Amino acid sequence: MARIEAEVGKPQGGFMKWIDDRFPFTETMEYHVTKYYASKNFNWWYIFGVLAFVVLVIQLLTGIFLTMNYKPAAADAFASVEYIMRDVEWGWLIRYMHSTGASFFFIVVYLHMFRAMLYGSYKKPRELIWLIGMLIFFVLMAEGFAGYLLPWGQMSYWGAQVIISLFGAIPFVGEALVEIIRGDYSISDITLNRFFALHVIFLPLTLIGLVFVHIVALHEVGSNNPDGIEIKKNKDADGKPLDGVAFHPYHTTKDLVGIIVFLMLFSAVVFFAPDMGGYFLEHANFEPANMTATPEHIAPVWYYTPYYAILRAVPDKLWGFILFAMAVVLPVFLPWLDRCRVRSIRYRGWMYKTALAVFVVTFVSLGWLGLQPATGTYVLMARLFSVLYFAFFLLMPFYTAMDKTKPVPDRVVYHG
Repeated sequence: MARIEAEVGKPQGGFMKWIDDRFPFTETMEYHVTKYYASKNFNWWYIFGVLAFVVLVIQLLTGIFLTMNYKPAAADAFASVEYIMRDVEWGWLIRYMHSTGASFFFIVVYLHMFRAMLYGSYKKPRELIWLIGMLIFFVLMAEGFAGYLLPWGQMSYWGAQVIISLFGAIPFVGEALVEIIRGDYSISDITLNRFFALHVIFLPLTLIGLVFVHIVALHEVGSNNPDGIEIKKNKDADGKPLDGVAFHPYHTTKDLVGIIVFLMLFSAVVFFAPDMGGYFLEHANFEPANMTATPEHIAPVWYYTPYYAILRAVPDKLWGFILFAMAVVLPVFLPWLDRCRVRSIRYRGWMYKTALAVFVVTFVSLGWLGLQPATGTYVLMARLFSVLYFAFFLLMPFYTAMDKTKPVPDRVVYHG
């Protein structure tokens, strides 16, 4: 192992020396890759952060090519998407990669967040990493919403109409805020232009910046692991963690396998089920926007539906908006709501394990309910699951403090 690490970190002469004299390339690579030590007991839950980065690259590259033929005008937007799909060489592939990538982005981010909840990756000293990650999630939600309007289909138009109108429930400034977001008295050509600018310039740049800061913050304090043990506490004579291995080549080769499997699954969806039965691309969105014909059932794309179900569970518009906002923001406070003495679910008691399992069922159920009509039994179920959703967070200080934990070992438990 030492020999391989020496070869990887070995300074190069010639061209690389010329670069290093002018830019700290080798030093940066050593700090963040070849000499960055991560726990040797990482499992497959730790692949989703890397996959999120892979999807981000896919979205940026396909987005660049889509903007070359897309026209951000109400009269031309839908037709330009059809032009991309039918006449641009490989345009259909680029468009399907982008639309599928949007859903896969949220899939891997949700799983990445769930992994943090499994192993307590938000607890001290990683609170700032979690906060930056939540900012990434908020920007991603805004980016997805802005992009959702751009095809200018029926569901794009009416979905945006519903979501933007929510801000009108804010006392005193609501109506003015809605008008600022729309840029007009109704969703129009100006709104489409604003959302296009946000989607292709401001939000992607913000997202890239936050991802960079997220990685820097992570490498400053070190990665968590399935045991929730700080590997920096046990070092050898050279100052290297006894329970750690260099990120490259050991974890990068493992990540490469995960990336290949992910791309195979991603390709299968792109080529064989790009609309995923109406979940990734709604059938109503294959019709041009018509402001005079309201769809029978308006629902956002699947990755917003858990919060949309909470919104509709409350008959009052203001309280619905408040609970909607709280549902999105509450996870930010996990580092301070969780009072458990240990990080990893491996050493937690039955209370947290039960609460987390119920939360997963609740989140998935709310996602399904958000796709159903807001009538009868569906509303009652949404109210029940909304209570369970908020109970998970608001009761967390109590059940995590009372939960009986198991002894945490001094060294990581490695299962080869």
